[in-house]
Amino acid sequence: MTASFQQFIEGWLFDPAVGKLISAAATILIVIAIVRILRGLLNRYVQEPGNLYRARKMVTFLGYFTGIVIISLIFSDRIGKMAVAFGVAGAGIAFALQEVIASLAGWVAISFGNFYNTGDRVQLGGIKGDVIDIGMLRTTMMEIGQWVDADLYNGRIVKIANSFVFKEPVFNYSGDFPFLWDELAIPVKYGSDHRLARTIFQQVLIDLTGNYSTQAKNSWAGLIQQYRVDPAELDPRVFLAANDNWMAFTLRYVVDYKKRRLTKDLLYTRILEEIESTNGRVALASATFHLVEAPELKVKLVESTKGGGA
Repeated sequence: MTASFQQFIEGWLFDPAVGKLISAAATILIVIAIVRILRGLLNRYVQEPGNLYRARKMVTFLGYFTGIVIISLIFSDRIGKMAVAFGVAGAGIAFALQEVIASLAGWVAISFGNFYNTGDRVQLGGIKGDVIDIGMLRTTMMEIGQWVDADLYNGRIVKIANSFVFKEPVFNYSGDFPFLWDELAIPVKYGSDHRLARTIFQQVLIDLTGNYSTQAKNSWAGLIQQYRVDPAELDPRVFLAANDNWMAFTLRYVVDYKKRRLTKDLLYTRILEEIESTNGRVALASATFHLVEAPELKVKLVESTKGGGA
């Protein structure tokens, strides 16, 4: 019993297939160790977050690629024999893992198709947020909106399958043109000096959004060279429309996609200060609802008597 067991152990140890498995396992462990050491060195010496993220991704990808190449070389003499088995099994695996395969294809499309990059603000599958990681199967986003007003983080981290890029539109708020057009509606009372109001609004826009307009013009020039787009109006503009209630001024301007709410706060604050300094020449309008009290109803009941006297 002891001799046969010893022969079994010796045969197992000297089996070429076992040796290849041990070599493959050792390769995987060594590659994992090297990748972790390199990622630790990157964390220590690379300070800029964007460069650190890209470097970590590159090291991880090279580690996977190196491990696959070495393991393929180890089992190179058996790959031909296993080709038929892989072909039969691959059909079943492809059907069972079609969503995974679609996500891998989506990762390739995202990586080389310029759909979006880390740091971009996008909307995928009805979810809007900033991309913080692009994995082989899922895109990770820091969500904005929902129960939080304006374009602010709500604290949820969302993971979306990469296959979404083939199923739904991808809205990129910051890709080639990191600016958005935004508008303010300012109602002004009839009887106010509308020329002075227009001058105030125009000057406020130039002071607070003129810098964005200059930057947007440079970005739009690059966009014209890359896509079939026409020149656009990027300077801040003030438009006036008159309705039954007030003079409606619309302030249109270009703003950085991450500073919409801050810019609106600055604009409203400055506009209110400028209007107060006009001493009544310009006044804001508002809708007033007058609730009329219902008239008092007086009801007189007359008692009727039947028959004769008491």
